[in-house]
Amino acid sequence: MLKALNTAATGMQAQQNELDVIANNMANVGTTGFKKSRAEFEDLLYQTIKEPGAQETGGSVHPAGVQTGLGVKTGATQKMFEQGSLKVTRNPLDLNIEGTGFFPIQMSNGQVGYTRDGTFHKDPGGKIIDKNGNPLLPEIIIPANATGVGITDNGQVSVTLPGQNTSQQIGQIQLVSFVNPTGLKSMGRNLFTPTPASGTPQQGNPGENNLGSISQGELEGSNVNVVDEMVNMISTQRSYESNSKVVQAADQMLQYSNNLR
Repeated sequence: MLKALNTAATGMQAQQNELDVIANNMANVGTTGFKKSRAEFEDLLYQTIKEPGAQETGGSVHPAGVQTGLGVKTGATQKMFEQGSLKVTRNPLDLNIEGTGFFPIQMSNGQVGYTRDGTFHKDPGGKIIDKNGNPLLPEIIIPANATGVGITDNGQVSVTLPGQNTSQQIGQIQLVSFVNPTGLKSMGRNLFTPTPASGTPQQGNPGENNLGSISQGELEGSNVNVVDEMVNMISTQRSYESNSKVVQAADQMLQYSNNLR
């Protein structure tokens, strides 16, 4: 009976982890560039009472064996990098990546982070930065007297200066891709850092080497689907409830055993 209690407890813990993931997805439904997560589970070790294929008396082979599972655990929480919804802002420094790729950002600790959040601003010196003040890499500085900023789909940044009829190119935005983006480590603030699981960053111009293109004046919204998350939440709640019923049933059976005369 104690085995059933422990097994059901692992199920309740796994469903609690699932609910935590769903709650984070729901909380970030309005976060620019957010990518939803999915909890993945795997069964635990089995207690083998009789091996499958064991020899029976008379020389026959046991067709299935006798194995009792000991529960479940959370194997991974995987980021889902499907394209998010499109938001039209008409802000010249709002950038949307159409396809694969990340913006490289110089973080305050000196490490390079990567983001899908294209909400950029100018610092007092005209440098393009993210909402936390981290500069975009490679650095691009917009002149203080610029009257307009244009960014093409292949990442070329140009400005219009007073007294000039033609725009002047001042920089090139680059994107970075990874062989396995689900292996990136989430750092918060819409930033990811590479790990041995993600592979090394591959940098290039937008539209080249399978990198996505850039659209100016637009932002990529969260890829969380509220309806799907609500359905997952209900399913998780019912699974948690079922495991709690197993705990109650095992407890009652133990009570019956203790009351034997």
